[in-house]
Amino acid sequence: QVQLVESGGGLMQAGGSLNLSCEASGGTFSSYTMGWFRQAPGKEREFVATITWGGGQIFYADSVKGRVTISRDDAKNTVYLRMNSLRVEDTAVYYCAAGLLVAWRALSRPNSYGYWGQGTQVTVSS
Repeated sequence: QVQLVESGGGLMQAGGSLNLSCEASGGTFSSYTMGWFRQAPGKEREFVATITWGGGQIFYADSVKGRVTISRDDAKNTVYLRMNSLRVEDTAVYYCAAGLLVAWRALSRPNSYGYWGQGTQVTVSS
């Protein structure tokens, strides 16, 4: 059983940067594909970025590509998300997720990930 705890959310300024962390416990972190998703009020949960085990593959949503970087430190059981040039529309609850044996075609699908953090609120003001 994997537990995930996100941190780093809060009130941000448009144009600024966001640094989120997600620390995992209770599993073999290096074996998991780790993803970041977000959910704005009244909207579906949306894929942001994912990094496969060992960091071999990284994928970003088109909506954030060029502004976001995902990385992982297996020694610290932690995955990171950095987002630059924040926009008001980036406001959402950001979730990290962990999945095993996620097929590359399914990397952006929330139901491919079996473990989720509680989420961290990010609010971007203009």
